[in-house]
Amino acid sequence: MTTVTVKLSRSNRIYRSSEPVEGKIVIKSPNSISHQAIRLSVNGSVNLQVRGGSAGVIESFYGVIKPIQIVKKTIEVRSSGRIPPGTTEIPFSVNLREPGESIAEKFYETFHGTNINIQYLLTADIPRGYLHKPLSATMEFIIESGRVDLPESPLPPEMVIFYITQDTQRHPLLPEIKTGGFRVTGKLATQCSLQDPLSGELTVEASSVPITSIDIHLLRVESIIVGERIVTETSLIQSTQIADGDVCRKMTLPIYVLLPRLLMCPSIFAGPFSVEFKVCITISFKSKLAKAQPKSDPTAPRLWMALERLPLELVRTKRDQFSC
Repeated sequence: MTTVTVKLSRSNRIYRSSEPVEGKIVIKSPNSISHQAIRLSVNGSVNLQVRGGSAGVIESFYGVIKPIQIVKKTIEVRSSGRIPPGTTEIPFSVNLREPGESIAEKFYETFHGTNINIQYLLTADIPRGYLHKPLSATMEFIIESGRVDLPESPLPPEMVIFYITQDTQRHPLLPEIKTGGFRVTGKLATQCSLQDPLSGELTVEASSVPITSIDIHLLRVESIIVGERIVTETSLIQSTQIADGDVCRKMTLPIYVLLPRLLMCPSIFAGPFSVEFKVCITISFKSKLAKAQPKSDPTAPRLWMALERLPLELVRTKRDQFSC
């Protein structure tokens, strides 16, 4: 059985838009095979979709919106001929940008969201004529910003001071939590580099009801223009527990959260879509009602929970360009 794979020159598969994507096409075949040329295609696009639950009846008919093309090109790696039996490695090098093209803003960074996916794919195609099945292989590579106007590193994080009490909650609380009161203070970085962890600190100043857990949730906010309206959906990326059980009062707890690369990217404000991020701090109090309720969205308001949401701006720095 003949197999085809695409191997990139970098194990982490990370490239800038100004760099050539290099690698090799590996063909393993027990027999000699003929072909009608070996071609390599590069396809980068922003794929948008609107799910029925996040849009109205009219918008739901749109379903998958026409993708936004970032880059699309095909090169011929080898002309028609024969491939000998065994393992054959064919090197390739393809430029993402045309010579003289200096616009790097259109090369959005790789991102895999709920409704927005920014993806770059390499596809090797080997047509073999009408009597033989064509061979192909696809490999995703990751694009990071190649702009020259990126901020210098280290980027000092913008810390925001927050406080959480029963009076800051916009949803109803259990009577014992509302009347007994609580106060949680802290500070958190609301702007940070993608290569750095989300950092900050939190202190439980007072709480009449025992605390069972304190969690930090990373949220993505995806917005898409559909017709004459904007459809926005917020979804959970990851959760990190920073305290388990009733923590000591007036003790400072560190906040240190690593950012998942493929699920996050620099904040984007493009014409037809935008990608933003938020941090949700949840404090769960001891309650029998909590045990009886099924666990669903951990950031949804509950009678036994206190919430605080803060905006999070993610940026790429010049140091990040050389970290891989």
